[in-house]
Amino acid sequence: MASHRKSRPSASRVTGIRTPALATAALTSVALLSQSANAAPVTDGRPSLEEVEKKVDDLYRQAESATEKYNAAKEKTTTQRKRVDTLLDDVAKRAQKLNEERERLGTFAAAQYRTGAAAPDTATFLLADSPQDYFDQTQLMGRLTARQKSAVDDYFTEQSATMKKRQEASKDLRTLTDTQSDLRTAKATVQKKLSDARELLSKLTAEEKARLAAIQRKKEEEAARKAAELARQQAAAQKAKEEAAAASSSSSGSTAGSSTDSGSTSTGDSAYATKAAKALAFARAQIGKPYVWGATGPDSYDCSGLTQAAWKAAGVSLPRTTYDQVDAGTTVSLADAQPGDLIFFYDDISHVGIYIGNGMMIHAPKPGAYVREESIYYAGSSIIHSVVRPA
Repeated sequence: MASHRKSRPSASRVTGIRTPALATAALTSVALLSQSANAAPVTDGRPSLEEVEKKVDDLYRQAESATEKYNAAKEKTTTQRKRVDTLLDDVAKRAQKLNEERERLGTFAAAQYRTGAAAPDTATFLLADSPQDYFDQTQLMGRLTARQKSAVDDYFTEQSATMKKRQEASKDLRTLTDTQSDLRTAKATVQKKLSDARELLSKLTAEEKARLAAIQRKKEEEAARKAAELARQQAAAQKAKEEAAAASSSSSGSTAGSSTDSGSTSTGDSAYATKAAKALAFARAQIGKPYVWGATGPDSYDCSGLTQAAWKAAGVSLPRTTYDQVDAGTTVSLADAQPGDLIFFYDDISHVGIYIGNGMMIHAPKPGAYVREESIYYAGSSIIHSVVRPA
């Protein structure tokens, strides 16, 4: 860096006026400070505040994405555990029935042996664990009565069914083990991302935290501005729609068919609005409760847990994860979004909120935050993935 040091005369001139040496030194200091302020900050190996902010946001988003994977694995584990338990119960019942059939065969064989009605080979066949080899012997089958033949058939049928169910249970147990492994991996990923984010934030000075808060306030102001703009656009579109409907109804060219269609649409909108109002009332009642990954209420929620619970209060069942909720309804444009619609975010569909109108939503934002009302542009417009009407 070029030196700013100059020879120091006893006095200098500024615009033709003599100034003392002290004033010259002061002016020089101001100039140096000004240059330092405009120059690129000197780094000491630490990331800049902007880099920290971006890294923390990325970590929180990755944690939320991992949370949805955790939710999916947890739901899958629960479903598979129920199936495995059902299969194991079925196997146990079939094994009991198989034992009963074996006892019947043993009774027949013992009776034949005592009366001499059958050769010893018959008893061996009936009491064996795998009598199929003997079953095909024409001579032996000829000695069996119809009742005994039925017992043997029942035994083989039950043995085959039991073996099939055991194989199904074994396969499902292996799948369950794999899913439980995925569950542990997703949980560890969430915890690691959150730990990294907390560590980054803990290294900020008080001044840096204040600056970070100021940056966040500016983002919130911009998000609010965009929400207000969307609200104006939606209001204008709604007004135009109402005027068009009024003109259509008063037109002499209106047909009975079109009136019927209009009435049907109006009824559908009204039914949805009623359900949406219930979902929104529930969501508003959760405001202030903490975000906790994997939580579905009633004391805390993650993003998809909140939307699932809200619509459940309206009598509509939604899947557990954002990945599945995005397919649980009709996709509409953002301009046509209505209160109650679900707003999905990011390319991997890892976040969701419930729209309340005027460009605003209620959502469980991220770890360390609370359920709140916020602009749908809280992290910019580019992250909005889609809008879905669930009922």
